[in-house]
Order: sequence, then structure tokens, then C-alpha cells
Amino acid sequence: MINAPSRRAFFAGTLAGLALPAVTPAGAEATSTRAARRGSLPARPNILLILADDLGWGEIGSQGQRLIETPNLDRLAAEGVRFSTAYSGAPLCAPSRCALLTGLHAGHGTVRENPEGGPQRSLTDADLTFAELLRLSGYRTACIGKWGFGPEEPGQDSHPNVRGFDEFFGYIGHRHAHQYFPKYLWHNGEKVTLDGRSYAPHLFRERAVEFIRQDGDDPFLLYFATNLPHSPSVIPGGGGVYENRPWSGPNRRHAAQVARLDTDVAALIRALRDTGRADDTLVLFTSDNGPHREKGVTPWLFDSNGPFRGDKRDVYEGGIRVPMIAWSPGLRPRVERQPVAFWDVLPTLADLAEVPVPAHLDGLSFRGLLTGDDAPRHDHLVWNRPRKAQAIRRGRWKLVRFDPNIAGAGPQGRVELYDLTADPGERRDLAAARPDLTERLQNRLDGSIGPDPRTPYGLRTELTGDQVVVTLHNGSAEPWRDVRLGLDGSPKVRAHAVARVEPGMSISVGFPRRSGKITARADFESGGRSHVFRRAHQGEVAPVTLR
Repeated sequence: MINAPSRRAFFAGTLAGLALPAVTPAGAEATSTRAARRGSLPARPNILLILADDLGWGEIGSQGQRLIETPNLDRLAAEGVRFSTAYSGAPLCAPSRCALLTGLHAGHGTVRENPEGGPQRSLTDADLTFAELLRLSGYRTACIGKWGFGPEEPGQDSHPNVRGFDEFFGYIGHRHAHQYFPKYLWHNGEKVTLDGRSYAPHLFRERAVEFIRQDGDDPFLLYFATNLPHSPSVIPGGGGVYENRPWSGPNRRHAAQVARLDTDVAALIRALRDTGRADDTLVLFTSDNGPHREKGVTPWLFDSNGPFRGDKRDVYEGGIRVPMIAWSPGLRPRVERQPVAFWDVLPTLADLAEVPVPAHLDGLSFRGLLTGDDAPRHDHLVWNRPRKAQAIRRGRWKLVRFDPNIAGAGPQGRVELYDLTADPGERRDLAAARPDLTERLQNRLDGSIGPDPRTPYGLRTELTGDQVVVTLHNGSAEPWRDVRLGLDGSPKVRAHAVARVEPGMSISVGFPRRSGKITARADFESGGRSHVFRRAHQGEVAPVTLR
């Protein structure tokens, strides 16, 4: 667990940081020591996952942006792996983030719609996030910024602390994240009152830098989910260097938001270099969906969606194609064109952390693509907006389907077919010319939308009478051998070994209950590696008198 600063010290330091000057662009920083082997990754690297909010595919310079300067992101792209065909989990926030966290696309995931589409579901105890997975294997974890799944209550199953993050600082709910000068934010389970004059992205940046600078031998996972450049276009100082451009006020401020995002990335990279952690870290930068056109912002001014059709909320390429950059000093600079999607992130992080990958996910690990090697390819990719629109991509072909009376469709709905190789802008509908292909893709799409296919995975604890029951679920695709369950702490307790736990099976062992902190432990072998899982019991443990 993280030894976090006290609430008073934390906020005093963070608010004091508001007076600091802007971060020097990464291009002016000294380059960190390069790994001797180019194209390599460190074993069990630190993970810094940066998620922008509504940043379009074409809003950074490395992907053609000419009006907004993003030198720090451009440098990461030039030094790392730029994925030219990266897809978000959905064309809007909540279902996209659910796909990122859980490895399931929006045809299977728990959260498939934003609040305006009806009641938004929350994550549940059945959802295994990449944070839970990495924390089991010894990573210290933090989520800083926009979580996006309510309710705003501590301790409930959808809270970041319950879903695998040792530390959380930011917005819990979706709509609260629209407030750039909030009256409160959450720090773990505590609602912290603010004065309404503190710019939330700055608080997030300062807290993220503090997290990176914390001492510790364990690797870390930092999920930095800023709300930049989501609407409204609010930023201290107005449009900054864009203030005199002949654009509308919202467009000038939007450009300044993107530029601010770029300097925030520079601050995090600088913290990695200053602490000597850069060589042991993988940075993954992306955005949750295509560009917005809200509250006066006109994305066509900036060519925010690049050559693609549509923007936020559209299942056309402009709504779901997003920037993605992977950076680590040992990587060989390259552009990767193989399609990857948000639901690939969880299995990739599991692969990097050397943790058994959960079975029955929609995602596939793209670790090989980071180093120029092969990686498994998807048979197809799926996007689902219930009662609105769906899309499927298989190879060069993409089918888009609108529900009745949606986006100009008639009472029977509408189906469109595009050849993305010849027509990446989705301008020539070929559905009428290829009826057999259209039908096959529709059938495959229908078969890809349904209930959650996963099986339980990981460690669980339950207090039953005078016992602590520890349960290990093998939710992977491989058997786990030489399994030993026990409790850490003083005194340590170990159970007899179980020779083999098959995929989809669980074992449970009861131990005498004791007061104080309870941490379950499982030792096992899988995939030729030894693994140790630990999980602290959630909730308070009252003193117990054993008879």
C-alpha cells in the first residue's frame, strides 16, 4: 500500500504548486540514459498510462496537427512507437473507459452507455480491472483524475479504491468532471472541500508527480486520467499564446487546453527522469474517444479527426480512432499500423507485468508490437452503442449499423459498408453492392454482443464466524500448479499445497480469524513462472476472541 501524505500536507503542497512556472518543453530536456538494447522493454516495468479526454486523432503534431503545438507529445511519438490504427473502446467516455479498464468491448462490458443514454451502470465486483490484476502481483497503484463511474460514495464496488487502486484523487462521477474549478474532489474515500478557484488539471499533475517521486522498490501503475481537453473550454489565462488568433473564444481556449495537456505530459516525463525511473517505465498515451464539438468548439477548424469521418459519439472512424503512443527509452522508434483497441490494454499490461492473462477477454496482448515483433491479430473489432448504433471491423471491411430512427435512419434502421483500405474516410457505402458480405458482417456483429463472458479471477477473502476464508479463482486459460494459500502478517499462516487448479476452477481454505490487517496470499506456478498474489481484506476487521 502507498504511504500517502496526510490530507493537510498533501493539499498544502498541491495548492502551493499552482504558482509554479510552466513546465519546460520536453524538447529542451536532457535525454535520459538510453538502454543499451534498442527495441527492448524492462522486466515488469512501471506503467504510466495517460488518458486524455476527447482529444481527436489529428490534434497532435505527429499526426498532422498544424495549428496547435504539441512538442512534448511529438517527441514521445518520434522516440517511441506510434500506433496509427488505434481504437477507443467507444465513441464516448464511460463505455470507452470500461473497455480500457476491463479488457471487454462495449458488446460485453458492464458499462455500455453514458448517462445521457439512460441510467449508467457502474462497475461491479465481477469486474476485474488492470489495476486489480497488477496490484495482486505487487504493483503499487494510483488513479488520478477522472474516474467516470458513480455513485459518489466510498466503499462501493465501483469506487477506484475497491477496483484496484491503492490511491485515488479526482472526480468519481461522470458529470462532476465537467467542472474545471470544482468545489470538491475525492481523495480515496474522503470528499475534500476546495475553494472553487483551484484548476483541477493542475492539482492532478502535481499529485501525479508526487506519486512518481515516492520511494519504494515495488513497480508502480499510475493511471493519469486528465479531463483535458473536454468541454467546457476552460483554462486559466484564457487562450494563452492562441489568444490573438482569429478564432472564436471557445476554439482559442480549446487549443490552449490541448497545449496544457502537452506540458502536463512533459511534467510527468520529467519526474520519471529526475527520479531515475524513466528506463524502467513504459508510458502509454491515448484518448478516450474522438474530438468533441461542444459549447462552441468547431473541430473542423483544427482538422481534429484527421482524414476520418465523424467525431465524438459517432461509430465512424473519427469517433473511435484515437492517438496512441508507447514510449520507453529502450524502444526502437517506429510507426505500427496493425489495429489495436482499448480492450487490448489489460492483457498487454498483464503480459508486461508477467501475470497470467485472464481468459475470455475480447482483448489481445500487443506487447510484441512494442518491440517490433509479432502479436496476435483480431478476427474482428466491435463497437456498440445500445439502441443507437453498432460497428464491426474485419480486415479492410467495416460495417456501420444504425438503429431505427437514429442519425437519419428510417423505421427499419440503416446499414452501411466501407472498404477502409480504399476509403478510410468512409464516403462510399458499398452495402448495396456487397449484400452477402454485409449479411455476414451483421451476423458476426450480432454474435459479438451479449453477456459478460468472463470467469472469476484472483483472490477473495470472507469472514465467516471464527474463520477467514481465502479463495483463489483461476480465471486464466492455463492450469496453476503447486498452489499454496495462506495469510501474510504476524504470524504468517500457510496451507498445504494443492497440486493443480484447472482453468475456471476455484479453491478455498479457512484460517483462524484474527484482528488487525488481513492479507491473503497465493503462491503458484503458471506458464513457466512463479507467481505470488496478495490481496488485503476490504473493510474493517473487529477484534475476535477465539474459543
